[in-house]
Amino acid sequence: MTTGGRDIVSVIKEQIKQFGATVTMVDVGTVIEVGDGIARIHGLNGAKYNELLEFPNGIMGLALNLEEDNVAAVVLGDYSHIKEGDEVRSTGRVVEVPVGDKLIGRVVDPLGNPLDALGSINRAKTRPVERIAPNVVMRQRVNTPVHTGIKTIDALIPIGRGQRELIIGDRSIGKSAIAIDTIISQKGGNLICIYVAIGQKTSKVAQVIDIFKKYGAMEHTIVVAANASDPAPLQYLAPYSGCAIGEEFMEQGRDALIVYDDLTKHAWAYRQISLILRRPPGREAYPGDVFYLHSRLLERAAKLDQEHGGGSLTALPIIEIQAGDLAAYIPTNVISITDGQIYLETDIFNSGVRPALNAGLSVSRVGGNAQTRAMRQVAGRLRIDMAQYRELATFAQFGTADLDKATRAQLERGQRITEILKQPQYAPMPLEKEVTILYAVTNGYLDDVPLEKIAAFEQSLHRFMETNHPEINQRIVTDKEIKPETEDVLKKAISEFKQSASY
Repeated sequence: MTTGGRDIVSVIKEQIKQFGATVTMVDVGTVIEVGDGIARIHGLNGAKYNELLEFPNGIMGLALNLEEDNVAAVVLGDYSHIKEGDEVRSTGRVVEVPVGDKLIGRVVDPLGNPLDALGSINRAKTRPVERIAPNVVMRQRVNTPVHTGIKTIDALIPIGRGQRELIIGDRSIGKSAIAIDTIISQKGGNLICIYVAIGQKTSKVAQVIDIFKKYGAMEHTIVVAANASDPAPLQYLAPYSGCAIGEEFMEQGRDALIVYDDLTKHAWAYRQISLILRRPPGREAYPGDVFYLHSRLLERAAKLDQEHGGGSLTALPIIEIQAGDLAAYIPTNVISITDGQIYLETDIFNSGVRPALNAGLSVSRVGGNAQTRAMRQVAGRLRIDMAQYRELATFAQFGTADLDKATRAQLERGQRITEILKQPQYAPMPLEKEVTILYAVTNGYLDDVPLEKIAAFEQSLHRFMETNHPEINQRIVTDKEIKPETEDVLKKAISEFKQSASY
């Protein structure tokens, strides 16, 4: 009787607790198979593609395969705690990431959880990681430069705000270095940078973050990291999360730059997920929608028109190739999506030219529209001189004894330009210094300087200009072009330096 009384009391208490509560219907399923980061769930008839699913112990999953009799989901976390028979619930939500200024200077995972021990992140404002790219009517032409501080890129392959410029090359020849230098170069500017590390070693990501801190770049940078030890679903989500963070700034009318380092590992992670989900494999075992994987990501980079705020999101995807094979599956896909590529070559790297940029195969499809007028004035002549040098260098390797004076002069000029375009890592150069030295080399002021003294000449010239003629640098910065009167004083200053300098 007592037991029965207790049962009645507990039922009455439960009824009182639930009195007035709204009835909610939750779509519930059961795990029928789990392994390799994938869970197959029976039930969940109302589940949507890319919907978040809730497993026991607070583990979340992402519904990717909606099949006739089950739903296959990738587990965003440790799947070893999930077992057959576990209850799974639909949440009705898609994957979202926190966005806004509070993320600047932070290191987060693709779900927005902090990795830097600097405290929790306020999730007051979030955005879905996936969204439709801005349509053609919302965009305007790319016309504002992204100053990378790398002479050879700013002069020959200019990058504009809203552009997608691929950085491609073999492993360990400076692809990430170009992106890192570009981010460092934005210090004190108005470009917010997002560095997305996909499938990188944890030690490498830590090294990159230390470099950003050392050069003061974390003040304008957000790092999104899905390391090699993280599950493939997190590596798959990482670039979309970074893009969503960047889109928030773009839609506020601000400018953002995002680096995807690298999309080869992103494609590997997606291939792994797809094969475990038993999707049919295609070329190189990639699934049939691997092109859409990257096209829907990179199309989200844009320069919006004034009616939509005038903001921009510039993308620098990185692709690693094997033995210089540009015709492989993923590289050709991404080349066809982007607005040009910076191609780094192993032979050039081994010859001591850094950055090891192949000027013949590298291209910017935005071109001079993304350059300041001052850079355009010096780069036009530079491009012609470099093209002539490349043509002649092939023949000159058989010996220069029989070459005429004009041909030898072009070769000498090309060698000096090549020396000037060499640049150490983590030393991006301001626009005025780039313009000054490129003007000097294209106008023959270095033709009589020995090759081994070119680097010393450049450093001494910059010191001389800063000390003796700071007004010239200031004019170039202010006018964004070399006006006739500026050119006159620049010529006199370089001549004065050559007469007085010991380099």
